[in-house]
Amino acid sequence: MLSIGKKPKLSFKIKALVDQKPVELAFADLIDGPTVVSVYMRNNTSACDLQAAEMDKVLKVVAKQGFKLIGLSRDTVSSHAKYAAKHGYQYPLVSDPEDLFSQALDAIVEKSMYGKKYLGPTRAAYLFDAEGKLIGVIPKVEAARHGEQILEALKALKK
Repeated sequence: MLSIGKKPKLSFKIKALVDQKPVELAFADLIDGPTVVSVYMRNNTSACDLQAAEMDKVLKVVAKQGFKLIGLSRDTVSSHAKYAAKHGYQYPLVSDPEDLFSQALDAIVEKSMYGKKYLGPTRAAYLFDAEGKLIGVIPKVEAARHGEQILEALKALKK
């Protein structure tokens, strides 16, 4: 995983749902201020739904602390649009089917499902400053308490 204090190369193009509209831009353009990027696996799955809902619960508190939230998964932008509409999510949702973000953060790990091994992104959250420098990591997201994890990470930054 990329070290704290380093600035990952985030110039790759992505598609995202921003302000409920599909856009295509460089990922770095989304980091236009202090930002938390939370990586999850799939829309409409139990743990990921908990993680996304927890993000939504703390969205206003996080904004008051000067940060914005971004959710990122392999899902398409059209899937994100339906997902956001269904749950009322207002934070950006990024489509990253090729795991470019996780590759940039050296956060691809071996996983196993039904005995089959494969590589995939770490379910983690990353905190960036306004210049895109990594300033914190939640290395193991606990879906049911992810909102609390985000607030704890922001509090730790102030120490």
